[in-house]
Amino acid sequence: MQFFKNINWDYLKYKNFAFIFSSILIFAGAISLALHGGPNYGIDFTGGRVLEISFEQTPDIGKIRQLLMQNGWNEIEVQSVRDKPWVMFKVPMKLDEQYSDFSEKIIQVMRLHFTTENGYKIEILSNEKVGPKVGQELREKAMWAILLALIAMLIYITARFQFRFGVASVIALFHDAFITIGIFSILNREITLSIVAALMTIVGYSINDSIVVSDRIRENLTKMRRLSTHDLVNKSLNQIFSRTIITSLTTLLVILCLLLFGGTVIYDFALAIFIGVIVGTYSSIYIVSPIVAQWEIWFPKRVGRKTARARL
Repeated sequence: MQFFKNINWDYLKYKNFAFIFSSILIFAGAISLALHGGPNYGIDFTGGRVLEISFEQTPDIGKIRQLLMQNGWNEIEVQSVRDKPWVMFKVPMKLDEQYSDFSEKIIQVMRLHFTTENGYKIEILSNEKVGPKVGQELREKAMWAILLALIAMLIYITARFQFRFGVASVIALFHDAFITIGIFSILNREITLSIVAALMTIVGYSINDSIVVSDRIRENLTKMRRLSTHDLVNKSLNQIFSRTIITSLTTLLVILCLLLFGGTVIYDFALAIFIGVIVGTYSSIYIVSPIVAQWEIWFPKRVGRKTARARL
C-alpha cells in the first residue's frame, strides 16, 4: 500500500534549513541542560524513597498533592496507578533524610484526611529506599548502555553497508537522543530508568529507519550510475517515503493512545517514544541522507562517474 505514488520531491533542496532547525533544537536543549545543571534525574539515579500505598478506593490525586504542598513537601512526586486505588510517592533523597522515617509522616497525613469512615483503608504496598551510591551506579550503567549501543550500531552498519553510512546513522542517533533529552529538560521532566529504556527503543527505531534509507541509496548507487548524487539520493528517498510515513504514522497512533489513556505511570515513557519517533523519522531523511550525499561529493566511490562532484 502506498499513500504517495510517483512523487518527485527534492528533499536535499531543504537540507540547509533542516540543519539549521536541528541546530536550534540542539542548542535550545543544551542551554536548558546548562541552566538546570544537567538532566533532571529521578530518584532512580539520585536516590530517595519510593512509597506505594493502597487506599481501598480511588482517592483524589489533586487533594493528595494539595495536602503534600500544605506540609511543604512540594518536591514529592505523586502518581496514580490506572484502574487501581494505588498511589505511588517518590520522595527525593534530601527530603527523605530530614526525618528518620519519612514514609510514616506521609501515612499519618493520608490517614488523617482519608479515613476508614469515608471508605478508605490505607495499606503500605511497598516502601523502598534507593541510596545515592546505587543511583550513581545506575546512571553510569545507563550511559554506558547507550554508548555501547551506538558503537555496536556503527560497527554493524559499517560491516553491512559502508563506513559513511555508519557514520551518518550514528550521527543521526546522537541527534535523536540528544534532542529527546533536551526537550525533556525544557519541559523539566525527570530522566528515570524508564526514560533510558525509551531512549534505547528510540535508538532501535531510528537505526531501522536509517538502514532502510541507506540500503536504498546503496542499491541505487549501482543501478543509477549516470545520475548525480543529488538526484540519486532524492530518487531513493522518494522510493521509500511512503513506507516511512506508513510505519511512522502507525507507530505514532499507538504511542498517542498510550499518552492519552495510559495514565501518569507510563506518560513520560510514552512521551519520550513519541518525540523519538518523530525526530527519528525526520533524521533518517534530513540527517542521514545529506551526510551520505555530501560524503559522496567529498570522497566519491562510484567508479567511472564524471558527475561524482555534482551539485547538492
